Amino acid sequence: MSKLSEKDIRTIRIGAICAVAIAVFAFGIKWLENWSSVRKSLSQTRSRLSEVAVDESKLASLMSIVPIFEVPQIEEKQKFLFRDKINEQLKKARIESEPLQIQNVRKARQTPGYKVLPIKFKAKCRFEQLLDFLTSLKENPYLAGVDELKIQCDTKQTPEKRQDVTVEMTVSTLVK
Repeated sequence: MSKLSEKDIRTIRIGAICAVAIAVFAFGIKWLENWSSVRKSLSQTRSRLSEVAVDESKLASLMSIVPIFEVPQIEEKQKFLFRDKINEQLKKARIESEPLQIQNVRKARQTPGYKVLPIKFKAKCRFEQLLDFLTSLKENPYLAGVDELKIQCDTKQTPEKRQDVTVEMTVSTLVK
């Protein structure tokens, strides 16, 4: 093997520099195009978000409609939390009820990994008290839904006495 001349070494160096420059140029152009499209998309998204300025009073009214829901706990803990909150809401509405009956836990259809825990109760109260209780249910962070609601009143009574109703209700929560 013969030694390379100075001219050959310089030619190889220039060729290597050109190959590196071509590779950097080819990949650099693609990177710059991607970077500029990401920047353009980001600025468009920011401008769309700035257009969605929500009035604080509207936001407060929307948040008052949306129910609050806590992440379900294990069955034993959730059972007591839910029962205590329902009792508290019944007392707040001035409804005297029979003791709450915790029903059998059943598998939830729409939420895999969770089970439905229903609680059933029976109470006698005035119709207005029932309405107060039903409107306060959205404040219960453990409530998943009202499964059953039966309202009975004695139609043989006078109109003032018909305001007294018997309620059978089943409410449920989710448990792990």
